[in-house]
Amino acid sequence: MNEKTDAAADLSSTSRSEQQAPHFLRDVIFHGKFKLLKALTPEENTHSQHGLYFHDGERRVDYVLTYHLKKPGGARSSRQSVYLLTENAVARSLRRGHKNRDQHLRRHQAQKTRDSSSLPSTRVADVELGCEGETYNSHEDHKAFRRQEFEGKLRDMGLELEKDEDSKIPGVGFVKIHAPWNVLCREAEFMKLKIPTKKRYEVKQSRGFVEKISSLVSKVLDPLHPHVEDHQPKNIKHLSHTFSREKQHLFDLSDKDCFFDSKTRSSIVYEILKRIKCKAKYSMGITSLLGSGVYTAAYPLHDGDINEESAEPNDRKLLYEEWANYSVFYKYQPIGLVRKYFGEKIGLYFAWLGLYTQMLIPASLVGVIVFLYGCATVDDNIPSMEICHPRNNITMCPLCDRVCSYWKLSTACGTARASHLFDNPATVFFSIFMALWAAMFMEHWKRRQMRLNYEWDLTGFEDEEDHPRAEYEFRVMQKSMSKDQKSQHKMEKLNCRDRLPAYMTNIVMMLLMIGVTFAIVFGVILYRISTKAALHMSSNPTTRNNVQLTVKTTAAIINLVVILILDEVYGAVARWLTVLEVPKTDKSFEERLIFKTFILKFFNAFTPIIYIAFFRGRLVGRPGSYLYVFESYRMEECAHGGCLMELCIQLSITMLGKQLIQNNLFEIGVPKLKKLIRYIRSKQGAFQEEERQKKLQRYETDHFLEPFAGLTPEYMEMMIQFGFVTLFVASFPLAPLFALLNNIIEIRLDAKKFVTELRRPVAARAKDIGIWYNILKGVAKVAVIINAFVISFTSDFIPRMVYQYMYSPDGTMHGFVNHTLSYFNVSHFQDGKETMDPLHLGYRVEICRYKDYREPPWSDTPYEISKEFWTVLAVRLAFVIVFQNVVMLMSDIVDWLIPDIPKDISLQIHKEKILLVDLFMKEEQGKIHILESRPSTGGKENCSRSNNNNSTVAHPRSGLHTNSTKSF
Repeated sequence: MNEKTDAAADLSSTSRSEQQAPHFLRDVIFHGKFKLLKALTPEENTHSQHGLYFHDGERRVDYVLTYHLKKPGGARSSRQSVYLLTENAVARSLRRGHKNRDQHLRRHQAQKTRDSSSLPSTRVADVELGCEGETYNSHEDHKAFRRQEFEGKLRDMGLELEKDEDSKIPGVGFVKIHAPWNVLCREAEFMKLKIPTKKRYEVKQSRGFVEKISSLVSKVLDPLHPHVEDHQPKNIKHLSHTFSREKQHLFDLSDKDCFFDSKTRSSIVYEILKRIKCKAKYSMGITSLLGSGVYTAAYPLHDGDINEESAEPNDRKLLYEEWANYSVFYKYQPIGLVRKYFGEKIGLYFAWLGLYTQMLIPASLVGVIVFLYGCATVDDNIPSMEICHPRNNITMCPLCDRVCSYWKLSTACGTARASHLFDNPATVFFSIFMALWAAMFMEHWKRRQMRLNYEWDLTGFEDEEDHPRAEYEFRVMQKSMSKDQKSQHKMEKLNCRDRLPAYMTNIVMMLLMIGVTFAIVFGVILYRISTKAALHMSSNPTTRNNVQLTVKTTAAIINLVVILILDEVYGAVARWLTVLEVPKTDKSFEERLIFKTFILKFFNAFTPIIYIAFFRGRLVGRPGSYLYVFESYRMEECAHGGCLMELCIQLSITMLGKQLIQNNLFEIGVPKLKKLIRYIRSKQGAFQEEERQKKLQRYETDHFLEPFAGLTPEYMEMMIQFGFVTLFVASFPLAPLFALLNNIIEIRLDAKKFVTELRRPVAARAKDIGIWYNILKGVAKVAVIINAFVISFTSDFIPRMVYQYMYSPDGTMHGFVNHTLSYFNVSHFQDGKETMDPLHLGYRVEICRYKDYREPPWSDTPYEISKEFWTVLAVRLAFVIVFQNVVMLMSDIVDWLIPDIPKDISLQIHKEKILLVDLFMKEEQGKIHILESRPSTGGKENCSRSNNNNSTVAHPRSGLHTNSTKSF
């Protein structure tokens, strides 16, 4: 009670000086008095109970810094900590006032002394006030000094701080940061933020038949839209303009607390944190301090709790109910609300993911139709009918040396029929369709992106030069210190010569990692060869009959496990290599990291598939002259139905495995596991979840959430999926369907992760998806080439066409199987390579068949490549060239026909420019009219106003500007 009486007396003693203080100081003094009295009242404000506001319940927490807290002695009471911080904020304001401010500070210092005397004798460190500290070790003491210096710089920039060293999380201290109105205005002007003005205009809708159809479709799809209230009509838009303190009258400032939303406030504070530089060694912004352990975390707060009951749900709760919920999987995403809460960069990601998922619907339908066509025509496929015919007595050569025996072609009936499901004429059409689909998707996204830029006021936004990274400035500083004193004044920077060792390391390590991928693929090849030979030696007939299926499936699973492990390894290696390069800006760092990670993960995911598609079965030789590895392992062959079936198995297992295990289970399990570990480390694991939520403040609860690691992992998994959907779609037409099913879950999974599992990211502005668009474009181009080779060389489409139109006696496919098989005399086997069981079929075999275009043993040139081989090869190469050129030409035509900017958006952008010009012209005319109406008094008023401005002096720690017209 004495505390409140003394504090009230201190504040009332300044009332007379307050009357004589300048206008802007009176506001600060009154505001400070109000906050101090609020802090000293026994009742806590309801808002501050949730940790979203300072202890006074008025100033919102815009950003939070955490640090490791080590207290050898007794802890300071919460009452004294909050009192000291509040007193500190008010004292800084009073120092700018009347000459009696010294007396006021002395009274508060006396009050502080009385409070300190009631505490234990242990000296307590107060970094915020720069008081004498506790006895720390040298390392912790150095960190405390750097925090003190950094926080002093923050106060110099006008930010207001409040500490909480008595939180319910042992060993963690919190620094809560609030940006006052004048700081927000100043930084918004520096950052060139576009803010809606008071001026509104009507967005004219097109009229006619198209508009009627669009309106009808909109009504039909209305149940699919989320229930997110939009208080502004859809056809009304505010005219936006770059914020300026000199043009504040253009904006609606009726509610200054809500003028800048929470994401904008936190991004403004983050920009200040990044550019603050201290005199302490290596202190170059918050990123450097986080890296050196001075602070352990830095994050903005989520808006409220998803479980809190209120008349109007907060944005976070609304996102949880209408977006991060599996029960609304069939609805559109509330992209506008996502952008409002998380910023443009994350909003663009989810907009892109939503459009990609929508575009997968027609691709999935066509893929299912192609697959059903294969199922419907399998009984009419003449080659598979010939293979499965019971009277077919074609004897095939052994598939391996010694342990394998001769076998009947009819035993490959199941493989031949299954291959037709994916190897039929419809797959050629589907490949062309998917190439055009990719082009349509890219063009549709460009138009969607431009529409979002218009709706989000990003049409004139240009990426500004980012702040140099702390690591880059540290390296520059090291380079400057190594120079002679004469060159110290020169502006140093890192050149190619400085980065040459890092570049060489990057090249060597990238080649080494790709070599590791090739080595693992080669190891799986050896596994298949040895396992096949071992299973053929089994005495169990069931095992011998299912050798091919067993070997293919197990090898594909091994490949999947290796891919999942190497993905994590390659991600860490790519980051390490990027750090070695020391990129100058965060954007450059991100782009280099993305490029390296994509290259490594692309090779990791697709090298086994490329081997099966283009190399397996083509480097085997022939019976009597096989190609061997290590002189004992015979290279593996494709089944008679071709390698397309095995390619399909490898694709399906890898794609489904990555999506189910890596993309879904890892994304759900890993964040929860890390969250549990943080609970245990902070000794909070014993609390029940409900009790913990009641006990902790919002900034304490968010501390347990997983830090936001960027959008690179989210985009990367979608890029790899896009590769599976487009690169080998000719061999796996169901890939778009599996991708669609995965993405329906992925959207809600990512949404739930962002809303409930991650700390709130700092909102970042972006007008496009950056380098990811170039990667998409590159994958789409490569897909055309790969599908052309898959159709031409992996499938039997070209050999069938050549036989039907050049060699078939009746123009049908009858006799195709016999035409593709060559003859071999078993007496020509190499010594020690013949089968150990020549009577496995019940009779002695003299001639066996194998799949190849070679001359028979009784010809003048036995076993030489026949002319049919060269004919088929020429047609294959011609098909690849024609297919690529035609499909790419069609894609370019699609690109040319569809404009990047929708016509209505182009008109609205032009209209906005005209309205802005009219607005400023009317403003200038109004000023001229006022000056002309008061010619005699205007000059005096301007002079007196100018004198008042010049007489205003800003305290160097106040953050207020010398021009009173720019202070709020």
